[in-house]
Amino acid sequence: MSPLPPPDPFNALVEALDLPPRGDGPLSGARFTVKDNIDLAGHRTSYGSPAWRDAHPAPVHNALCVDQLLAAGARCVGKAIADEFTYSLDGESQFFGTPRNARAPDRIPGGSSSGSAASVANGLADFSIGTDSGGSVRVPASLCGIWGMRPSLHRISEAGVLPFMPSVSTVGILAAGLPLLESVARVLLRSGTRPAPSRRRLLVLSDAVELAAPAVQTQVRAALDDIARRTGLVAEPIRFAQLIGEDRPLSDCNLKALRDLQTAEVQSTIGNWIETARPELGTTFSLAYGNVLRFDRIAALESLKRCERLFEQINAALPAGTIICFPTTPCIAPPKGSLRTLEAVTAFYDPTMTLTAFSGVARLPEISAPLLTVEGCPVGLSFAAGHYQDEALLQALSEFLRPQDR
Repeated sequence: MSPLPPPDPFNALVEALDLPPRGDGPLSGARFTVKDNIDLAGHRTSYGSPAWRDAHPAPVHNALCVDQLLAAGARCVGKAIADEFTYSLDGESQFFGTPRNARAPDRIPGGSSSGSAASVANGLADFSIGTDSGGSVRVPASLCGIWGMRPSLHRISEAGVLPFMPSVSTVGILAAGLPLLESVARVLLRSGTRPAPSRRRLLVLSDAVELAAPAVQTQVRAALDDIARRTGLVAEPIRFAQLIGEDRPLSDCNLKALRDLQTAEVQSTIGNWIETARPELGTTFSLAYGNVLRFDRIAALESLKRCERLFEQINAALPAGTIICFPTTPCIAPPKGSLRTLEAVTAFYDPTMTLTAFSGVARLPEISAPLLTVEGCPVGLSFAAGHYQDEALLQALSEFLRPQDR
């Protein structure tokens, strides 16, 4: 691995650090950053908000996931910028600025783990740990052209991680390559050896592909054709209704399940503090928080029931050995400053959240692989497996992909 980087020229970090490893291990020599909603002892956690940072003392302990990485030989080189209260997918922070998208400098990096993605994509770190509820690891990984993993819900310890949406949020990993992503995942997942399935099946979620821009659809088909040529594994198209055995659209994962649950949980996790402290809020978050205040939390009970039903239906269709793929995001990164109108926000968020909610509602492990390029900009191709099949998913990708793609 490369030596420590110079001071951050890419606006990826809230704070540059040098926290040495606590011994040798599988991550010796690797540098990592930590999203700024994950505790580092003696360093205030901002949660993407200067007001939150100033109102709360520095933690006295590291988050458990940080201690695991230090014990495995990795060195922590910084706290990475996060969107305000991690409630955004664009990565443009009113308070901390916009981290640089290395592959598309005039475009957004994606959020809310924007600084985490930028620190890896720009070479400040070899990997980063972020958090993912509605896509906050997968979206910036896709838009910045790096690897991103949302593991099965609660597989990685969340002790010392500020909760955004406890029923869906999980610690995730962003990395420059698949081998390192797998090494980090095995440390955090506390993985043992598990037998590989005797048979693999690859599905492609047709509804998700159809949501994407035409150029992205073309790239998805080309990537899957390449996998078929090299491995003999042909991707079988399947629609969401076929997958769950019920005539429902893919958008139900977001509009009928995850969205209302998220709104209710935000009210519980940070709403009370906001109403008491009355902090300065950024414009984007203020608009979203207005929806939170107007929401009737009783309605979330129905959303919770739908989430549980979708969890059961989707996982029943993904037994061991079955992988399902789809574009991580429907498009390339929008230009910086372009998400300023309701129309622009809706055009980006609605299809993106439809894609990301699929694994969120089913608690699936999902990996965004930087396999697609459109107009010179990266787009991720996601692969997901059944709940708690994280290690099998990592192994499958090592088999599917060419060495140069890993």
